[in-house]
Amino acid sequence: MKDILSEIIANKRFEVDLQKQAISIEQLQEGISEAPAIRSMKQALASSMSGVIAEFKRRSPSKGWIRQGALPEEVVPSYVKAGASALSILTDEKFFGGSLKDIRTARPLTEIPILRKDFIIDEYQLYQAKIVGADAVLLIAAALEPEKCNELTEKAHSLGLEVLLEIHSADELDYINKETDMIGINNRHLGTFFTDVENSFRLAGQLPQDAVLVSESGISSPETVKRLRAAGFRGFLIGETFMKTEQPGETLQYFLQAIQ
Repeated sequence: MKDILSEIIANKRFEVDLQKQAISIEQLQEGISEAPAIRSMKQALASSMSGVIAEFKRRSPSKGWIRQGALPEEVVPSYVKAGASALSILTDEKFFGGSLKDIRTARPLTEIPILRKDFIIDEYQLYQAKIVGADAVLLIAAALEPEKCNELTEKAHSLGLEVLLEIHSADELDYINKETDMIGINNRHLGTFFTDVENSFRLAGQLPQDAVLVSESGISSPETVKRLRAAGFRGFLIGETFMKTEQPGETLQYFLQAIQ
């Protein structure tokens, strides 16, 4: 099986280099003062009865197009109306069909926290996230050396952004420290894209009990969310389950009703 993560990261380095040539990091820094106020995703999940992070995603490397013509101005308000605790918006274009414009479009439409979900490898991307109105960013342990991950976490915090640290296995537990805002367990292996929601349960007992834990990928039933909540998770990142339906917001609404 081809290592998809390596391919994505190589492309991301190329993308970021091109973006830097078009707009310098100094120009991004100048735009920071105009960025919207930050909303705490960590607090939103900790205080929520459901903890569902509804994801806006058009495609994935493993499934191809899920909903090619999806518009954030249509899907995001429906997610908010249904009762999402937070939003995740994919901004990778080549592999997920997203862009930073999707967050910029969604930001004025809601007051709930928005996560920029992408493959963050450079502080340049943190400035981008701040400027378009994201409240939090995803940092993926499998894509970063521990030192780089800590460096990006520190920079994110200096910009007022929270960090969702994503790990997949016990080998990555060392990435967690007191600066970690939220810990995400990805049930999908980013090299092979094999998905197993039991991964969250396997790792739950090895995670800090006072941390805000998020289970990501492969969650398709309210019963699974109930089990995960009982295991200590407070956030549940779900995208395809909603996005593959005609009315993602309505699907989320029925999903939330079934959790309670």
